[in-house]
Amino acid sequence: MQQIHHCLFRLCRQPNEAGGILGYTFEVLPGDTKDQVPDAVVSAIQRIAADEDVHLFLTGYASTTNFEIENMAQMNMPYIISANSAQTRDIISPNPDKYPTVWSITPSYDAYETELPRLMEKWASEGKITLNNRKVAIVASDNPYSKTIAEGLKESFSKINWTITVDEMVPFGDVLDWRIILAKIRNDPPDLIVLTDYLSANEAAFLEQFLEDPTDSILFMQYGPSVPEFYELTKDKSTGVLYNLLGGVIRSPKNEVANTFFELFKQEYGVDSGEYGYMLYNSVYIYTEALKIVGAPTDHLAIGKAIGELEIDSASGKIKFDPATHLALQGDEYIPIQFYQLWDGTRVLLNPERFSTGTIQMPPWVGKP
Repeated sequence: MQQIHHCLFRLCRQPNEAGGILGYTFEVLPGDTKDQVPDAVVSAIQRIAADEDVHLFLTGYASTTNFEIENMAQMNMPYIISANSAQTRDIISPNPDKYPTVWSITPSYDAYETELPRLMEKWASEGKITLNNRKVAIVASDNPYSKTIAEGLKESFSKINWTITVDEMVPFGDVLDWRIILAKIRNDPPDLIVLTDYLSANEAAFLEQFLEDPTDSILFMQYGPSVPEFYELTKDKSTGVLYNLLGGVIRSPKNEVANTFFELFKQEYGVDSGEYGYMLYNSVYIYTEALKIVGAPTDHLAIGKAIGELEIDSASGKIKFDPATHLALQGDEYIPIQFYQLWDGTRVLLNPERFSTGTIQMPPWVGKP
């Protein structure tokens, strides 16, 4: 939360110091959704919306289901979201015209469900990784984001004749002990272990306990390793871990927009920005571009229309919105899916290849007695 606030305050300060956008200056009113429970989300929305000078809501994740989209539509409030796109699409696609002010800079998550199996086979055919049995263990958390990705991966792996040896789900929230599940995994060691619990502390605990007696398996973790906290918790033990991102910043020396942002952020605050830091920062930029077109922040419907028609280059790829779902378009020419492997404290970008900074390697625990 602190990093997100820093990013928003910084981008608000930049136009403010230049006299604002068309004379309009910006102020951030933070809202704490606590554990993303509905009551906390609604309370935060009501408190902020009570200020008549509020003309934009931004969030990474406000709730686990994105139900607040309905509240924003009722208020005709511009709302730029960076949360689970499956829920956003399910709410908006039956009647897009009902949500003229709501837009997601996160693209469809479908690639989360299909691209890992495809790349595992591709890397194996290129001799970059070794597959011995084409078995996969999949562990999910009981929340819509994690469950949707896990179910999609199970289907995609099954279609290419992989065997699912472990299919487990843990309650959403803090999970400190993974040893029972890890015992099941060790009973039939797979080529690949997938953990879609996205909480970085949970994934760090899983890695720590996996390394107590590692199997000859590639370890893939959803989202958590992208957060600076994950490396702070795991240090060099994280070498070899795979993760991917849809909508996050493409971290590559070839991506000048991203490099400039991260350098300035580190200079000012002394810490690295997580993915949502940039995504919220980018959301403010999108809004300022729409405001330049419309000319007045009070015309919420016109602002929503302008956002939906924008096409901008960003550190995550080209952002253009799908009018049928209000999601940013996904694909190599728009927002590509990114795969990274942590290695000696460095995030090695594996995909998309045009931005790659290295190639996948078998993790260091494979083949060790």
